[in-house]
Amino acid sequence: MLGVMAFGLTSSGYVVTVIGFAAIYGIFCTGLNFFMGYTGQASFGQNAFAALGGYGTAILCGNHYWDPLAAFLVSMVFAGLVAYLVGLPTLKLRGHYLAMATFALGLITYEISIEWNGLTQGYMGISGIPPLGVWKFELANEKQMLVALTLLMLLGVWISVRLRDSRFGRALRAIAGSEPAARALGIDVARYKLAAFVIAALYASAAGSLFAHFVGFISPEVFGAAMVIQSFTMLFLGGIGTTWGPIVGAIMVLMLPEFLRGLKELQDVVYSMALIALLIFAPKGLAGLGSLFARRPKAPVPTPSGAPARAIAK
Repeated sequence: MLGVMAFGLTSSGYVVTVIGFAAIYGIFCTGLNFFMGYTGQASFGQNAFAALGGYGTAILCGNHYWDPLAAFLVSMVFAGLVAYLVGLPTLKLRGHYLAMATFALGLITYEISIEWNGLTQGYMGISGIPPLGVWKFELANEKQMLVALTLLMLLGVWISVRLRDSRFGRALRAIAGSEPAARALGIDVARYKLAAFVIAALYASAAGSLFAHFVGFISPEVFGAAMVIQSFTMLFLGGIGTTWGPIVGAIMVLMLPEFLRGLKELQDVVYSMALIALLIFAPKGLAGLGSLFARRPKAPVPTPSGAPARAIAK
């Protein structure tokens, strides 16, 4: 992953932009992986919290001239609060009912971003969003932004790993295994699921804000259903439930079309076939490919009596 980011620093502006998007989606998918991969829940509405982060940053910085870092943090807090209030009734659902409810949340947020013209400018979008910075210091160009995005992505992965390996993370994995069994062990299932949902929303809000600062413009199309489909592709292709899977998936999904651009009209066909092949031959995702090549211990050679040869040698 770091090699890809280093490659971006020595490349042209277009490549830097693509890799920057991969870092942003890596942050988004890391949060989604926390809720779906570690907790075993389904959420099709994380784009709603990305929209809250993106529009929150755009409105606070563009209309009220807030400092980008302050707008970034306030947008995250607001998205986390909304996730908490929405999650209280929604997370009582399970399975496809939960998926449908979260998908509806994303659709509602998308429609609000279109219809509330006085606040979001509708399809016209909001432009003139300043780059990420602190006080008077701003990241002047895309390569500086890429360095910041890479550091924030690594920070997000580190926080995710620390939470996963904590008592909190072990409780989430118990819930993913069996909610009744986790409840029998004394785990407050509803509280832990809500906490995971809020954490995923914070990651999504951070990704939405970073997108706004990186591009300098946002519109409703950015946070539509395409974002949900693309993030799911990244998550499952990279390896759901793994540490680096979301990052690997984000890089692969965004970079692979660029390598296939020379195929012209066959680009989409080859791209789709490559994704299908990867999902067939690497069902655990790209992050799990290492296990396919790991050396397996040799089975003991049975003797006529059925005892291992090593035991008879003794």
